[in-house]
Amino acid sequence: MLHVWEHDHNYLSADHSRAERNTWRVIALTAVMMVVEIAAGTMLGSMALLADGWHMASHVSALGISAFAYAYARRHAGNTRYSFGTWKVGVLGGFSSAVVLGLIAALIAWESVGRFREPLTIDFDDAILVAFIGLVVNLISAWMLDMPHGDHGHAADGAHEHAVRAKQGGHHDHNLRAAYLHVVADALTSVLAIAALGTGKYLGWIWMDPLMGLVGAGIIARWSYGLVRDSARVLLDGDVEPELAERLRSRIEGHADNRIVDLHLWRVGPQQLCVIVSLVTHEPLPPEHYKQLLEGEIDLSHVTIEVNRCPGETCATPQ
Repeated sequence: MLHVWEHDHNYLSADHSRAERNTWRVIALTAVMMVVEIAAGTMLGSMALLADGWHMASHVSALGISAFAYAYARRHAGNTRYSFGTWKVGVLGGFSSAVVLGLIAALIAWESVGRFREPLTIDFDDAILVAFIGLVVNLISAWMLDMPHGDHGHAADGAHEHAVRAKQGGHHDHNLRAAYLHVVADALTSVLAIAALGTGKYLGWIWMDPLMGLVGAGIIARWSYGLVRDSARVLLDGDVEPELAERLRSRIEGHADNRIVDLHLWRVGPQQLCVIVSLVTHEPLPPEHYKQLLEGEIDLSHVTIEVNRCPGETCATPQ
């Protein structure tokens, strides 16, 4: 009969395996394009193109973090050493990738400033061709990573929508969001490289090459900050809205003279939350009664209720 009460703690999303496969495919595509752009940028003298290539190189490493996180979470999903499963391994991967993304932005900015002082001669025609090919590869990679969610818009719009879905609870896959932002950042630098090379060729604005590097660095840094902030909140159990905790509190305190003295609510999966409630009341009832009061509000995967008898005066005014 014990199996009736037992449950596992595998809170990985249904798209976990698909996201892992697509991440590995994107790593392969990005690695090939990385080699092409670094070689072309060096030979053709384009800072925008070279920055894009090294940018892609660092993204290969960051995407490797995402792929490793997916694999580790999957392999250890049933390991009892992880009290609430391995879902947060992906969140940790997203946080780590976001830090790498911030470092990439800093490196691009540093190199771009150097090119303002010492501009190089650029072979515009060949550089534009390579940058365009890089953009196509990046857009394909972004489409592959966004496939599970059925939104295949343009890169910049897709990055915003992808971030909004994650923030609003659409999938809470910070690891996938990190991988997606890395390839969208690549696409952005490719677009900026094409713009810089085009104005340099037709208008003679050589300074646009390092300027676009600085613009790209600023945008990438902003994306990095947002991902660090959101993933850190999950890792520190601070991403659940206070309004939700208040709704749970009102459900229990709205009956009899129940009063919650301790409430902990945190996320353990894309859509799964755990809650620990300690309450006092003059009329204690079995924990199942209080669990039923919480049903239907949200998907609570793990509920712990501690009921204490309240001595003396009424614990709370009946509502």
